[in-house]
Amino acid sequence: MERRTLGRGLEVSAEGLGCMGMSEFYGESDDTESLATIHEALERGVNFLDTADMYGPFTNERLVGRAIKGRRDEVVLATKFGNQRGDDGSFLGINGKPEYVRAACDASLKRLDVDVIDLYYQHRVDRSVPIEETWGALKLLVEAGKVRHLGISEASSATIERANAVHPVTALQSEYSLWSREPEDGVLATCRRLGVGFVAYSPLGRGFLTNEAATRLGGEGDFRSHHPRFSGDAFERNLALVKNLEAIAAFKNVTVAQLSLAWVLSRGDDVVPIPGTKRRRWLHENIAALDVDLSSSDVAALEAAVPREAVVGDRYQPAGMGNLNG
Repeated sequence: MERRTLGRGLEVSAEGLGCMGMSEFYGESDDTESLATIHEALERGVNFLDTADMYGPFTNERLVGRAIKGRRDEVVLATKFGNQRGDDGSFLGINGKPEYVRAACDASLKRLDVDVIDLYYQHRVDRSVPIEETWGALKLLVEAGKVRHLGISEASSATIERANAVHPVTALQSEYSLWSREPEDGVLATCRRLGVGFVAYSPLGRGFLTNEAATRLGGEGDFRSHHPRFSGDAFERNLALVKNLEAIAAFKNVTVAQLSLAWVLSRGDDVVPIPGTKRRRWLHENIAALDVDLSSSDVAALEAAVPREAVVGDRYQPAGMGNLNG
């Protein structure tokens, strides 16, 4: 498995595994298959596992903790805080207060059943708390040996700069795919100037950039059924873009998912996609994307097939959009 380096020395597999959907947001859960998927990922060299306290809520960290028990040295473990939820699943808002940072980290360590977190992200920026205060608390976690590296998610260039002045930012995690190109508007350049790695979540457009776009979506508990890009006329217009990709994928004898992941992988050695899946079938397909070679003309063809301006619908519902670019 190819390795890539995030920030100042965090080496990870070139492709990670997003674990969120194993516990929430994408329909029914199957812990047995999810555990098998994580174990298979480790066997195949995918060592970069991504979770967060809010997934479940809280149950996803426990699941990942069970999966890596006895195999901690094989794993680069990333989790997040900041999207505060209640035990009943209620969303309580964004919290970046120093006292909450400390409490959230201790709770995550307990659920994951580990002594240290390799990469600890601020999941969303709390605009009511100066970023220097939040990152001052995070820096203390590093000094205490509870966390090895720090990251931030969906932050603006200015916020990344300010956080990095307090403690080096190892990685920015933001959505990035053929149909979500916003990081190219300055944030990716900021990361490169500061030596910050880029972790791309939803590199398959939440399952839309696949051959099964029309059939893998929906069902009870699937948040995409209320998602602007998956609803009504937007769904049909976006599906036409996937059809454009299908022709290119067929010519190269790969799947649309593999083609879409290969595009993200081609963005640079400092970019690491973390496609999420809860099934071994899709894990195998995703890993095979590492063997897809794209020429400059291939990249141009893909970007012409899915023009930024042609994608219909916001990435999140209005409330979620308000928490981006903090």
